[in-house]
Parts: sequence; C-alpha cells; structure tokens
Amino acid sequence: MDATNLNDGLWLVRVRVPGLQYFLEHHYGFFYILTNASMEETAFATTSEYKIIRCKAEKSKLDNWKVVIKPDKDMSCQDMDVFDGHLVLSILKEGIPLFCSIDMHMLIDQEKPMQVQDLQPWVFPMPSSLCNILSGSNLDFMSSIYRVVVSSPVMPDIVVDYDLRRRNFSILDQEEVLGSISASKGHSLSNKTSNKQHLCTRKDLQEWSDLIEEFSCERMDVVSHDGTRVPLTIVYSRQARMGNAPGILHGYGAYGEVLDKSFCSNNISLLSRGWIIAYADVRGGGGDPAWHKAGTGLCKLNSFYDFAACAKFLINEGYVHKNQLAAMGCSAGGLLVGTTINMFPDLFSAAILKVPFLDICNTLLDPSLPLTNLDYDEFGDPRLEKDFKTIHSYSPYDNIHANICYPSVMVTSSFHDSRVGVWEAAKWVARVRETTCHNCSRLVILKTNMSGGHFAEGGRYSQCEDAAYEYAFLMKTMGLLDEEKNYKVL
Repeated sequence: MDATNLNDGLWLVRVRVPGLQYFLEHHYGFFYILTNASMEETAFATTSEYKIIRCKAEKSKLDNWKVVIKPDKDMSCQDMDVFDGHLVLSILKEGIPLFCSIDMHMLIDQEKPMQVQDLQPWVFPMPSSLCNILSGSNLDFMSSIYRVVVSSPVMPDIVVDYDLRRRNFSILDQEEVLGSISASKGHSLSNKTSNKQHLCTRKDLQEWSDLIEEFSCERMDVVSHDGTRVPLTIVYSRQARMGNAPGILHGYGAYGEVLDKSFCSNNISLLSRGWIIAYADVRGGGGDPAWHKAGTGLCKLNSFYDFAACAKFLINEGYVHKNQLAAMGCSAGGLLVGTTINMFPDLFSAAILKVPFLDICNTLLDPSLPLTNLDYDEFGDPRLEKDFKTIHSYSPYDNIHANICYPSVMVTSSFHDSRVGVWEAAKWVARVRETTCHNCSRLVILKTNMSGGHFAEGGRYSQCEDAAYEYAFLMKTMGLLDEEKNYKVL
C-alpha cells in the first residue's frame, strides 16, 4: 500500500503458487524479498535455498527481480530485518544459529549476486555454547540498535543490544539462577560492553555468565541409517557417572521447527542428579528447507530412524546406561517417540508423550478437524494410495506390537485441546494396555488435564507441578528411588 495515497488500495506482489514463499521488506522505494523462488525459470519454480532479491516497489513482476544476496556454502537464510542503514540476517551456518548485519550502501548499487561473506558483514559476537537466538521486536526503522535474547542449555537467557553502526554490543540483563548452582567465575557481567568485531574472542566470552564449570554442553553429529549426519546436543553434569548415568532424549522433527534448546531451570533438577539430557535435531525439524523436506511426506521415516540413531549413540558411546534411557516428545514429537517405540521397543526404558499425535492415519482422514488440511503438506494426504500406505506404516496407533514388552510410558492429554484430540492419547493407551506383554512390570499412565488446552493451563506453578510429576515418573520407572522414596545418589 502506498502510504502517501491510501485510495490506491493494496498492491498484489505475486499470486499464490504452491511451495513458493516470499517475505517482503521495504526500503526507500525498493522491495527486498527473502524467497525460495527459482530465478532461472520464467514460471515460478522453487528451490530449497532462500536468497534475497530486490526490485522497485512499483515494478514487482518476476522479470524485474534481481538477486542481490545468494547463500554461502553451508549457510541458510532464515529471516531478515531491514533498517534505514542496515540489513540484519538470521542465518544457520552448519546448523549453528547466527546473526549478521550488512550496511545497506553495500547493496544500493549492486548489479550482480554476491555471497554474504563478500559484503563485509558484521557477524554478531556470540557465546561458543550458543544454541538459541530470539530477536526482539526491533520496530524502529531508523534505529541502529538490534536487540536479541541468547541462551543455551548451560547459559541463562541474556538480553543483548547490538550496535549495528559502531559494531559493538551491550549486555542489558541476564536471568538469575537461584539455588546452589551459580554462574561460572570469570564470566561476570561487571563489564557489560565489548568493542570486539570478531566472533567468540576470548575477551568476548568473558562477558557472558554461564554454568560451564558445573555442566558441559556438546554438539555431536550422529550417522543415521542412510549415512546422513544428524545433530545431537548433549548436556550433562561434570560429576555425572558416564556410562552408568540415566538420560533423556528430546525430539520433535516436524514443520521445520527448531527443537527448543534454550535454558530451562527445570533441567537443573535432573542435571544435578547426574542425568544426561540430549536433544536430537532429526530430519523434518528446523534447519534449512532441505532438512525439513527430508523428514516429510514419503520421507517421514527418516525422522524415526534419526531419533533411534541418536538414542543408540548415547548408549554405545558411553553417555547413558543401556537400561536407563528415556524419550520425551510433545505434540508432533509424540508421533516421533510413539513410532520409534513401535520400531525399537527395547531401546528406551521409559517415555513421556505430551499431548501426542498418535492416531495420525484416522485424524488425516477427517477433514472436519482443524489442522487436517494443513497437515497434508507435512505428512501427506491419506486419500492418495501412496501417502496412505506410508502414513499407515508408521502410525503409532496402528502399529502397536502384540505380546511385546514396551517401555513404561506416561501420556498426557488435555480435554480442550483443539490441535490434538484428547481421544488420540486415550485410544493409544487403551491399545497398549490391551495388546502388549502383560507379564512386564512397566507402567502405562494416562494423565488428562480436564481444563487445559494444547499448551496445558499455563502459569508458573502448574508448569512446575507438571515437571515434578514427569520427573517423579522417570525416577520411579528407572528404579532410582530407594525404599524411603528418596533419590538414590549416583
């Protein structure tokens, strides 16, 4: 819309094309567009890589689109923000989240596509243990200050302002960790600014306060069934008894969403007791578009094999005791865990499935449900024979094995969940109880919230109660409680 002439109405930039995505920002008469459109075709073909193109606002037809930034090798553009003097890019480089800024004058007269590294970018200095970056609102177009929140499993949330013009940063605030665990010495916030322009210099690292003296955070690559290397993040106490420690593996693997690895104070309860906490970034989840696509539709089985490969890695490499590994998945992550249990029932000793998507075949055959039509793009359309056979082959509800020992499971559901029907968890639990081995001493628990929705009831105290219940379940089923119901010291 032309802000100087509201009577002109809205401009149509492009008609909808299946698979095509583009995100527009305006800068003094030009559109800067982050898109996966293929520029080599006259029609709108799409690619798995995103690039930034530019065109005049009044000339937005395809033949006026010019690529100004193409991704570097092993780099994926996730998002962008345009300001008066700077372009800020959110990128993934070899699976690591990064932000960088480029001076707009580098782009104004540019005639040929260039890679990010050729545009003299300022890569925001970040802690080496970084796993999660969340940008702030950053609504002031004229500002040269860009605000983000950074964190990792061993670093509480930090609010940082990056000065795009001076190329330095200021730490404004950091979440305080209460209790016996304290931030590492030598990583104080007494000196809150840095003039360093390079990534992760020793002086920059001293600006951040973290828990690395107490806990370790490692990132590994695990080889899956087809040779693909799957990122696995492992967090553990430096006092953990490696090889004999209990562990829990988190997974999601859908919708291109990055698995949340930000700091969570609840995890301190497990880590301080010697647990290993791991996060498997399986295909179907976040990363570049190709990583997401490799775990969708007819390729969905890759997600489950990736998750199983990560679980086996934790055991075989001596991180977790073979009889004390648990799995946890929420929503579509429940589909991941539920299917993996069917495929490898002896791999886990316990599992927690929170508002899980377990009856996928029947759900996708019911178009009256809220998310069914949207989920066709992610999982396939079971009204098509090939898609039906694939979905039915891994549907957790349809593939429960008779007379096989399953791990202990706790399944939670919410009565007012509009995303995943409360009946899915109830059906799955009933069939597991009826079908699987009756001689096992394992627990099969269904816990239904009668007033909450997909994200439970919210609130600080209810979340703490849920976490306490989950941890108590894990400790009981892992045999980590003594006769007095006290936790056994590892």
